[in-house]
Amino acid sequence: MSKLLIHGTKKLKGEVQIHGAKNSTLPLMAASLLCAGECVLHNCPALSDVDTAIKILRHLGCKVERTAGDVVINPLTAKNYDIPDHLMREMRSSIIFLGAIVSRLDRAILSFPGGCELGPRPIDLHLSSLRKMGVDIREDHGCLDCVVPNGLKGAVINLSFPSVGATENIMITACLAKGKTVINNAAREPEISDLADFLNSCGAKIHGAGNSTICVEGVRRLTGCEHFVIPDRIAAATFMTAAAITGSTLTVSSVIPEHLAPVIPALEESGCQVDLYDSSIRISAPKHLSRIKSIRTMPYPGFPTDAQAPVMAMTTLAEGTSMFVENIFESRYKHVGELLRLGANIKVEGRVAVVEGVKRLSGATVEASDLRGGAALVVAGLAAQGITEVYGLHHLDRGYESIEKNLALLGADIRRV
Repeated sequence: MSKLLIHGTKKLKGEVQIHGAKNSTLPLMAASLLCAGECVLHNCPALSDVDTAIKILRHLGCKVERTAGDVVINPLTAKNYDIPDHLMREMRSSIIFLGAIVSRLDRAILSFPGGCELGPRPIDLHLSSLRKMGVDIREDHGCLDCVVPNGLKGAVINLSFPSVGATENIMITACLAKGKTVINNAAREPEISDLADFLNSCGAKIHGAGNSTICVEGVRRLTGCEHFVIPDRIAAATFMTAAAITGSTLTVSSVIPEHLAPVIPALEESGCQVDLYDSSIRISAPKHLSRIKSIRTMPYPGFPTDAQAPVMAMTTLAEGTSMFVENIFESRYKHVGELLRLGANIKVEGRVAVVEGVKRLSGATVEASDLRGGAALVVAGLAAQGITEVYGLHHLDRGYESIEKNLALLGADIRRV
């Protein structure tokens, strides 16, 4: 079993380039199914979730080639409409393929998705929305059997919550549907705009992405295109917290600074100086971090739930009390128990976590139970005295491209064994 060995308290310095966004790459790969030509995605990260998406596309009959950061998808040979259960379980966002498959093949059979155990992540918004668009969905013992008996049609869909996945599924399904689809209370994340840019480059007619109302006018055909995936804002935020907790100065490049706007105020409140440039951010941390009064996770442009765990790790060594309120997922404090092993002082009550900063963290053996929680353990281990062993690396590999190699290049004493 692989693990990370971290000898903590080393300062970081230099520049790290951020890979393409996992949360953009996966829906883009799914959307490629709609196209009547080859799609080329540049800046695709080398992640296990991307590997799973490639396996899904190949199972569906697509031809997929990968070279370095490029993924070339030819969907013309797609003929299968099912996704095996073991592939659905490997990736939490696998449900994003539902709309694309029914749109191309008028049928889809798949099971409920797996991935990180973050508590209930209902797909009812996906299913109710697609039903309004003409998809007949039967649920039986964890299996979804979906058919389109009379063709896809546009609809007015009012989301009760601005779900990123549901918004993406509706957008993809609506592209080739007859008529106009209006999504109210749509998600506004940068990944939504990236998906719209890709689909519009293929010939779709999508307006309003990035706002709370998105309109999609159905077209008869989509062509392929070349597209450059946006940078991963959560990976960028993670490296920024690593710099902060180690008292370091670091340049995070190949980013879109605007996408980090919800996270930057928290870093500045902790005492860090954050300088923004066209495609990079420079963070300079103080010797002692200050507490962050309150962080509440919210849909974009609020504070991202995916950045909550790494930022919490950072505050374990801050002077004073920091409070976190998790409003997106019910079970997103699983990293807390492992941070306690390192000497952190954190109390959790429901959706609220209170972090009392401590003088020092001490190395220990910890295990990641989810992707971002694993990142938090790495961040804490970088500042802990002694040796920290991090297990559960399959979670980290879902969202961070060679995180230990990038940290080592910045001066961290970290290796995978």
